[in-house]
Amino acid sequence: MSLKDLELIRQRHISLRSQRSIWMMRVQDEILSSMRDFLRADGFIEMLAPIVGPVTDPGSGGLRQASINYYGLELKLMSSIIFHKQMVIPLTPKVFALSPNVRLEPLESIRTRRHLVEFKQMDVEQANASYEDVMKLMERMLQYVIKRVKSNRKKELQALNRELKVPSVPFKRYTYEEAIEILRSMGFKVRHEEIPWEAEEALSIAHEEPFWITNYPIRARAFYYLEHEDRPGFLKDFDLMYPEGYGEAASGGEREHRYEIAVERMRRMGEDPLRYGWYLEMLKVGIPPSAGFGIGIERLTRYVCGIRDIWEATPFPKVAGLISP
Repeated sequence: MSLKDLELIRQRHISLRSQRSIWMMRVQDEILSSMRDFLRADGFIEMLAPIVGPVTDPGSGGLRQASINYYGLELKLMSSIIFHKQMVIPLTPKVFALSPNVRLEPLESIRTRRHLVEFKQMDVEQANASYEDVMKLMERMLQYVIKRVKSNRKKELQALNRELKVPSVPFKRYTYEEAIEILRSMGFKVRHEEIPWEAEEALSIAHEEPFWITNYPIRARAFYYLEHEDRPGFLKDFDLMYPEGYGEAASGGEREHRYEIAVERMRRMGEDPLRYGWYLEMLKVGIPPSAGFGIGIERLTRYVCGIRDIWEATPFPKVAGLISP
């Protein structure tokens, strides 16, 4: 990121006043409206997302959480509402929320052009669904969103010089192991872990349409994903990738809903079960199996608009290490 970009972020109360910003905001408004319309038409209802709580998604790869002092107690800012979606599905089997998230990304994440410290996700969860079910749902949703943006925001896309292609479904799929073999053939050294940013970008550049990476190894992900019964050590999960170098779009999968196994997985991954009191109590009482995903709104806006830097895809960007309005 250039010094000019850094100054534009710091001075966002001034730099926001551009024609480019209003084009982006109109496209983003269409994205949000179309996602809500699509999900409601499919039987989902919208819930309000929490912002703070005693525990949140621990993530993987050294993710740092943000905390606040809440009347003398430490509460976490939400890095994901995955536990809260599971809380709601005993009431209604299909839910979604536009969820604010805060993740203290490492300082070097600024160079990826796709990481924000504060971002919004459209979080979706469906009871008694498989990961295959929600992958198909997301394919249809993304196709619908892009069709509507192309139809309703032609002038804005033209002004942004974006030629957007409606993706065909189903999207191409790779297992994690297949993706790793492709990356190794490209010269990347990747172990059984989250795929590094540079490798992910290279894989994305090699594609012209969105694609899936499925079945990550168990040690690469947090404890709440469901392990394959017939493939021990691998999960029923996925990442959706944008083409053209835009990288990861969304993550999701089937959820671990069994109390004993969740506790065992926590301990195996170095998590203290005592930190997850209400969540484990919920599992002990019992919840239905489910699958879901979260898709980042700013990343989707960046891809749809053809924006180079993700900070342009939100009126109020927060990037690692910078103070901005």
